[in-house]
Amino acid sequence: MLSRQVTLFREVQSFRLLALATVASAFGTWLAFVALTIDVYDRTGSAVWVSALLIADFLPAIVIGIAASSLVDRLPRRRLMIASDLARVAIFAVLPFANEPGVIVALAAAAGFATGFFRPALYAGLPNLLSDEDLAQGNSLLQTIENVAWALGPVLGGVLVAATGPDAAYWINAVTFLVSAALLAGIPDRLLQSAQAVGRGYWRDLTDGFKVVRDSRALLTVLAAWNVVMLATAGANVAEVVLAKDTFDAGDFGYGLLVGVTGLGLALGSLLAGYQLEHRALATVYATSIGLVAVGMVGAAAAPNVWIAAVSVAVAGSGNGAAVVCNALLVQRGAPDELRGRAFTLLMSSNYVVLGVGMIAAGPLTSELAPTTVGAIGGALAAIAALVGLLLARGVATGLRTAEAPDAERGAVETARV
Repeated sequence: MLSRQVTLFREVQSFRLLALATVASAFGTWLAFVALTIDVYDRTGSAVWVSALLIADFLPAIVIGIAASSLVDRLPRRRLMIASDLARVAIFAVLPFANEPGVIVALAAAAGFATGFFRPALYAGLPNLLSDEDLAQGNSLLQTIENVAWALGPVLGGVLVAATGPDAAYWINAVTFLVSAALLAGIPDRLLQSAQAVGRGYWRDLTDGFKVVRDSRALLTVLAAWNVVMLATAGANVAEVVLAKDTFDAGDFGYGLLVGVTGLGLALGSLLAGYQLEHRALATVYATSIGLVAVGMVGAAAAPNVWIAAVSVAVAGSGNGAAVVCNALLVQRGAPDELRGRAFTLLMSSNYVVLGVGMIAAGPLTSELAPTTVGAIGGALAAIAALVGLLLARGVATGLRTAEAPDAERGAVETARV
């Protein structure tokens, strides 16, 4: 399992550069996320401003999915990722000089737009760096890096901000994006993109993206199953703080414990997913992973204390981490290269819409019902998603190159240039 990932990292130079770039940008991002949150709250003392910051973090992904998804396929992916990194270098170099909360939120939104192009381009390009046999391990390693950063970055960021203030975290993040851009510059364009789409107009480009999602069983699997999981997760995220502080009377420590073990579970799940996908069918791993999310949610809702809840949350996190690796594989196998970026951005956009709607609904539900009830409902939704994922993913081909572009798109593809 891990030995194969180490071998890929050591022997495939372009993948090594991509992985190191992910390390740099992921840790810097989570350092800065904590700094931004603390900075905005300390300046305003307002949860409304913190909410605006969180919206600014994921709203750009929705906008990009609707308005600019085709750019990930029409532009050279490596150059798009480098431009995204350099834009974030500039943004975080400016943030130490921003004094108004509105300006800080606006800059965070600009960084969110850059990130919204970076991640789809990264995962859309990965199948061109690795063989189909190695793709599961490659996705597993990249997701593990991101999840370890998710688990450790906020802790390090909190310590850093407490010791020096938020500006140091902003400067460090700017440097990490600069390092990421330098590493990506060592990957030839042709290795991240075998076919490059030619624009046919906004509406046609957008329609082609929707068509490939509609016509691909793999992409429909992600659309149907994972959006249900996102809805369940939204409720659990809102209820979690109430569960820790009120139901278990565990205070801030209890809430921090639940958040921390979520990150550890995510990292463990994404790491183990590579091994599981080598020995079991994708549909089985996907359904089992989502099933673990359901079990963990119900377990946390039924737990007698915060320690049992923490174990359950870790189980849910591990299922989530493994399922995300499966999601990446499903999209990579279900969309042709010239439409893969569009598929990633459209699906991410739908995920964030569902997450946002779920969080809006979860607030009043948690107030009216017990957080344990909200958690149990989330577990039931995840169980339904596991069944949907199993039934749909069973029909997905195991090879990478089976997906084809819509007829109209095939005539608008040119070979990618170095």
